[in-house]
Amino acid sequence: MRALTVVPSRPGTPEVREVPEPVPGPGELLVDGVALGICGTDREIVRGEHGSAPPGAEYLILGHESLGRVRKAPPDSGFATGDLVAGVVRRPDPEPCGACARGEFDMCRNGLFTERGIKGLHGYGSQVWTVEADYAVRLDPGLERVGVLMEPATVVAKAWEQIEKIGNRSWFEPRRLLVTGAGPIGLLAALMGVQRGLEVHVLDMVEEGVKPALAADLGAAYHTGGVAGAVAAAGGEPDVVIEATGAPELVVDVMSRNAPYGIVCFAGLSGRGRTVGIDAGAVNRELVLENDVLLGSVNANLRHYEQAARALAAADRSWLQRMITRRLPLEHALEAFGPGGDGVKTVIDL
Repeated sequence: MRALTVVPSRPGTPEVREVPEPVPGPGELLVDGVALGICGTDREIVRGEHGSAPPGAEYLILGHESLGRVRKAPPDSGFATGDLVAGVVRRPDPEPCGACARGEFDMCRNGLFTERGIKGLHGYGSQVWTVEADYAVRLDPGLERVGVLMEPATVVAKAWEQIEKIGNRSWFEPRRLLVTGAGPIGLLAALMGVQRGLEVHVLDMVEEGVKPALAADLGAAYHTGGVAGAVAAAGGEPDVVIEATGAPELVVDVMSRNAPYGIVCFAGLSGRGRTVGIDAGAVNRELVLENDVLLGSVNANLRHYEQAARALAAADRSWLQRMITRRLPLEHALEAFGPGGDGVKTVIDL
């Protein structure tokens, strides 16, 4: 079978190569790959910035944004041939920390976790793959063309879960959401905000094309320019901010542009070495005097996959389909690591 591979720490080594077809172990599903999503993490691995192969392997099969169809399932696994599934990315460390031991492996405290297609485990970027039944999630059959959005959706589902847990430390009835960034994370965050009945505002620098159209079709207001302008146009400060760009200027701006008792969730990663001037005293005063909360959120566990599956099943299929702005066959997979224009999501059909 063919798989998309890379030699970790060696830039420019992505390759579609022939690899042995996997044999499922006890309790594992044998899955025919349907599609694979490509994101910034994959591009960083291809650039040699991080990533590690399984012990003893010379290459890593890429891919953590998975979608497949079950070819064979163990008896009593809860799955059947033909089921549409996504595989969980992270696995807890072999000597689990307190969080991993309680099933919260997305919050691992010691960093000894492994991740499919990223750290120490082959990914889902092959024509056939296996996954433990306990780390697979069934999707609505109608999501075959768009179910590959599950993994970014899980990250957003976790962010919303954390926001709501923190908000419920007291009375919490948010009305206005600001999402900065209209990539996959940002648009899915906006989708889940709309599903929660919030007034949603999306800020991005792209002025035309698929991003503003997708936001508008959600019923969200779309803004360009800075955070201050978006807040003014919204008619007031947001109760919740989900920052999905990692742009340092936006990271700083949203910390002081939220409503009292506001929650700012950072879901985008900033590059190292970029500095922005900040009045730390003013930020401190606002955080303390307004009972604000800043939190970071990344990765997901099984519970968040189930939440994401429900959110996607409830979404408009045609809207989700339009988020996938580029589809490539596996033989052209290397094109996914070139320039992507102003599109949203690149998908490889396996």
